[in-house]
Amino acid sequence: MDPQPSGSVMVHAPYIGALLLSVVACVTDVRSRRIPNVLTFSGALIALVFHGLTNGLSGLGFAAAGLLVGLGVFFVPFALGGMGGGDVKLMAALGAWCGPFTVLWLAAYTGIAGAVVALGVSAVRGYLPTALRNMWLLFTHWRVAGLRPLEEVSLAGSNGPRLAYAVPILIGTVVTVWLR
Repeated sequence: MDPQPSGSVMVHAPYIGALLLSVVACVTDVRSRRIPNVLTFSGALIALVFHGLTNGLSGLGFAAAGLLVGLGVFFVPFALGGMGGGDVKLMAALGAWCGPFTVLWLAAYTGIAGAVVALGVSAVRGYLPTALRNMWLLFTHWRVAGLRPLEEVSLAGSNGPRLAYAVPILIGTVVTVWLR
């Protein structure tokens, strides 16, 4: 985050914005299995405006860089069919709030939370052996054919349990804010 006086409420505002955005996205994703564009786009726009107004062009650049890094960190899983577009756009909006370096940590914590939640959901639903075989198949496919989608284990082609990925994103956001 941009340096500001340590006692200032403005120091915490981006984290509050990110947390609020994550909570709303989590609720909508759990309920409807979608994260609406109006939520992610408005969340990103508000973050850009906030940083622009509070820190001028450097703040706007900071938020824009965070947006691009946030977009980039989840683009490959999306392109390979393993993640929905709403999750990518949500991470981009969170990047606009948190900035380019913090969103990398947020993505790392989200990935860890996503793995734990996915393993837990798979175990509870009796899908864990199949999920582990699918992971082995996917890694073997990538080793042999290169980094390309494998339809049988993609979101569209798999019959496995679906995970509302905004849940791990919220966990990653909470951990990131807590550790800051």
